[in-house]
Amino acid sequence: MIVWSIANQKGGVGKTTTTITLAGLLSQQGKRVLLVDTDPHASLTTYLGYDSDNVPVSLFDLFQLKEFTEQTVAPLIMQSNIEGIDIIPAHMSLATLDRVMGNRSGMGLILKRALLALRKRYDYVLIDCPPILGVMMVNALAASDRILIPVQTEFLAMKGLERMVRTLAIMQKSRGKSFNVTIVPTMYDKRTRASLQTLQQLKRDYPEQVWSSAVPIDTKFRDASLKHLPVSHFASGSRGVFAYKQLLLHLERLSING
Repeated sequence: MIVWSIANQKGGVGKTTTTITLAGLLSQQGKRVLLVDTDPHASLTTYLGYDSDNVPVSLFDLFQLKEFTEQTVAPLIMQSNIEGIDIIPAHMSLATLDRVMGNRSGMGLILKRALLALRKRYDYVLIDCPPILGVMMVNALAASDRILIPVQTEFLAMKGLERMVRTLAIMQKSRGKSFNVTIVPTMYDKRTRASLQTLQQLKRDYPEQVWSSAVPIDTKFRDASLKHLPVSHFASGSRGVFAYKQLLLHLERLSING
């Protein structure tokens, strides 16, 4: 089972779009995919057509468990309407975890322990992270084989990337865990100087981590979200889908090469 977290300490950079699009492409390959929504705003949960205020189970319940086995964790999984994709949904109660349980011993490894119990059920786990460093992001990063950092190709998004890189460096030092990182340029518009310059800067500043291409602006992403479908299932021939297919090939090569 391969675990990817999609994270950035800035909102609006394409985290949920990246998560659901990669999940859609993997499911079309016949892979079994589990999505984990760790954001109290529940964008991924809502994307799939659920009312996050009224889900019968959520990720919050995971943090109430006393033991982590397939039998205890599996009841928290909900099936989506997309074949091959399941989800552990989010609920606004996740926002209280830092205050209520943030200082408890072992809190940062709960998600990792839970996913280990599900390793025979899924080929991939994709974790959609909140834009705030806290218990949820720490859990996601600790559970992951690779961190994907979507970065909108505009100047302000670079600041969010710098914060994210600092966070990973701090966690790596404190936990002795090195992170495999892939920076994913998003919302690229080749007609604008801002996009061109930001992409050039990403390649210059992070030559080892940045994906060599970029995800373009594509209205099909918005249209697909209205239908609660991955864009790969809604508009398979769109340029956005083509870009994410190339990204997935890149990530699969990285996984094979370790």
